[in-house]
Amino acid sequence: MTGAASGIGRAFLARVASSAEFRRVVAIDDHRGDVSEVTWRVLDVRDPLLANRISDVDVLVHLGGDFALDSDPAARRAYNLRAAETVLTACAAARVRRAVLVTSAMVYGAAPDNPVPLPEDAPVAAEPTAGIVGDYLEIEALARRSLRSHPGLEVTVLRPATLVGPGVDTVLTRHFEAPRLLTVKGCSPRWQFCHVDDLVSALELAALGAVSGVVAVGCDGWLEMEQVEEISGLRRLELPAGLTFGTAQRLHRLGFTPAPATDLHYVVYPWVVDCATLRAAGWKPSWTNEAALRQLIELREGRHAVVGRRVSGKDATLTAATAAGATAALIGTAAIVRRVRRRRA
Repeated sequence: MTGAASGIGRAFLARVASSAEFRRVVAIDDHRGDVSEVTWRVLDVRDPLLANRISDVDVLVHLGGDFALDSDPAARRAYNLRAAETVLTACAAARVRRAVLVTSAMVYGAAPDNPVPLPEDAPVAAEPTAGIVGDYLEIEALARRSLRSHPGLEVTVLRPATLVGPGVDTVLTRHFEAPRLLTVKGCSPRWQFCHVDDLVSALELAALGAVSGVVAVGCDGWLEMEQVEEISGLRRLELPAGLTFGTAQRLHRLGFTPAPATDLHYVVYPWVVDCATLRAAGWKPSWTNEAALRQLIELREGRHAVVGRRVSGKDATLTAATAAGATAALIGTAAIVRRVRRRRA
């Protein structure tokens, strides 16, 4: 596997290192990790020499990528696409039988008229922005091209729902670091989570070939907004859709928010997925949506975010007061915008 020294890669490595299902585990990263009893190969995943280093493996699970919110979007996109392209090309050259990639169920897009749940074969309808969702769309496009150009290579793509767990930091998890939960008038979101533990168990099935193709991963069912409020202890803030997305886009252009306004669609519109392929293979999530949300709330302790941007506790309090609640920065951030403009001037 790539990206084996940290994050999801490290969690997956720890699981398969002790599994009797795998004869040998090869861990690839740009530095050696702390999991023993595996074969470490230190290499940049974008290095064309990767093909030489995987000539003795049957399956490659690609978990090496840059999905940090504070990364430069252009540099992040270049890294992720080069990494995925190198992995797929190297697998074909080394005659690896199966490659497993992880993107996100966000590629389905979030819309007020989405069926709940979305079937796994639903169209990919996300907007191709400069955000992380755009990276996922490009990676999946590379996977589809690889299937045509390398017919001997089986490619499996896992699409997790809202990922939660220790170390997970996304625009979606930061939504729960705000004092209020943003909603838009006329639409109630449904929340579905995917705990890292369950993604790791799904990855094991994919590596073993028990599932293939496009595979959605998530907890059973979903939470209505009222349930989210009850579990989290957070109240909602309801705003008109036009005002919400228009102001969010202006804040993103000013550099105040780390993600484009379209990423807000995923916290206000439904994109619940049906994990039919995994269910047919006998897989069951070990986490419920309720338990995953409770852990997410515990992990957010002491953190504050406004429209996805981390702020200090004092700043969050001031923003909440001036904007009628944290995420109301969308309509009450005039002072912040002026400060950004003065700094640029």
